[in-house]
Amino acid sequence: QVQFVESGGGLVQPGGSLRLSCAASRSISIYTMAWYRQAPGKQRDLVASITPRGSTNYADSVKVRFTISRDNTKNTIYLQMNSLKPEDTAVYYCNTGLKTFSWGQGAQVTVSS
Repeated sequence: QVQFVESGGGLVQPGGSLRLSCAASRSISIYTMAWYRQAPGKQRDLVASITPRGSTNYADSVKVRFTISRDNTKNTIYLQMNSLKPEDTAVYYCNTGLKTFSWGQGAQVTVSS
């Protein structure tokens, strides 16, 4: 089992930036890792993923604006979010690309003026 702790969320104005971190309790180097988000009343959707070798994939809604990265020496993945929009408001979670493990508490991101 692997536990995830997401951090870095907060309140930001439209056009602003945030960097989320997801710390895993043990090595995640063999897994494709991903960020997901869930807005109120909506399902949890895939935002971005990164393979063990560093290949990335993004939802159309966040392409160009968001960047996923990983540091396997720290068992951590990151999500750099730029040019944030109100529709990016959600709780952000990390997990493997197959949602293998239990969900963490998530990081609340609120984009509002």
